[in-house]
Amino acid sequence: MERPTLRAAAAAFTSLVALVATSLVAGPAFADTPEGPCALPRTPAHHSLGLDTWNSSYPRPNRALDAVLVFLSFPDATPLTTPQQLTGDHFPATSDFFRQASYGKFTLRPHPVAHWIRMPKASTDYRIRRDWEPERRTAYLRDAVAAADPVVDFSRYDVVYLVADPDAPGVDSDATKVVNFEEPTSADGVDLKRAVTVFERHPPDRHVLAHETGHVFDLPDLYNRPVDGKGDWDTHVGDWDVMGSQFGLAPEFFGWHKWKLGWLDRRQVRCVRGAADRLVTLEPLAAAPAPGGSVGTRLAVVRTGENSALAIEARGAAGNDLGTCKEGVLIYRVRNEAASGAGPVEVIDTHPESGACWDRSVYPQLADAPLGVGETFTVPEARLRVEVKDRTRTGAWTVKLAMVR
Repeated sequence: MERPTLRAAAAAFTSLVALVATSLVAGPAFADTPEGPCALPRTPAHHSLGLDTWNSSYPRPNRALDAVLVFLSFPDATPLTTPQQLTGDHFPATSDFFRQASYGKFTLRPHPVAHWIRMPKASTDYRIRRDWEPERRTAYLRDAVAAADPVVDFSRYDVVYLVADPDAPGVDSDATKVVNFEEPTSADGVDLKRAVTVFERHPPDRHVLAHETGHVFDLPDLYNRPVDGKGDWDTHVGDWDVMGSQFGLAPEFFGWHKWKLGWLDRRQVRCVRGAADRLVTLEPLAAAPAPGGSVGTRLAVVRTGENSALAIEARGAAGNDLGTCKEGVLIYRVRNEAASGAGPVEVIDTHPESGACWDRSVYPQLADAPLGVGETFTVPEARLRVEVKDRTRTGAWTVKLAMVR
């Protein structure tokens, strides 16, 4: 889908102005948690980015998890692809994406069913759409689980992918998404709470399953869905996280997401408190640790309010970010009370008068958002000046954080 790239140049200086009263100069006190005083508390918001506790209704990807791929055909179509071809569309690429993003802490093990499983109704009967009628969607899920149950032992799996024949006439490729069951469906002695319904064409959109699987692990949508469907979807984070765009040039999960998922801990997160100037050395977020070495500091956090924080991380051309448009130090706002799709993360454009990679970026205005060596940017609502002092011989970035009075 083509998306226009209109954006106000001064967007980095808008929103959250009220947070000045709780900036570091005033020295706000926040309760400590196992993850430290910079960890925002989890709120009732859907896919809240609070991370003081884990929502136990979701599997946490800090170990090996097993996923089943169930391939669904319909009476009104003969599949033109095989389950093996569709498996190859998504694996091992999706497993590789998560392995790199997690620094090897998480393994997603796919278990594809080797043959098509026939649904009881024609594909057109389910009226599959992106914004699906709830009763039709419920009927699809119920029929899919019932059809697969004689073949699949659902109790063995942590993640369920229901993969429809992409060439069936009633299948809409834009409808791929994670669906939470209104009422858990029982199968093989377990309650199924959600499934990834896959309707992608062959070959599929890039990183689509990494995005949808992120929802299975309680991560929010970071894109901005226009009310009229005609605006730009990528104004919040641009290319900078796969939960914003599966087509992004730098789709690595934000450091905040990695912290939430358990791939970073307090040892790799620098909580910056008080008004004193601080020097922080940040390893590139997507770079793998040196053999035998530790992950290193990947994220600096400045708490700006009860429900908000600034996150600072280095992004470089490595791992999942190999195709990035620009390397440097990225700054973004995090809000724990903002629901999925309502702007829980906002990348700060440190170069609001320019853009980059106009031929490749999903949102060129944010493609040059990171700061380079020798550059400085002040985040107005926090009165925080971020200055990139140096890049070390090993590729880490030295950042000075200072309060502006």
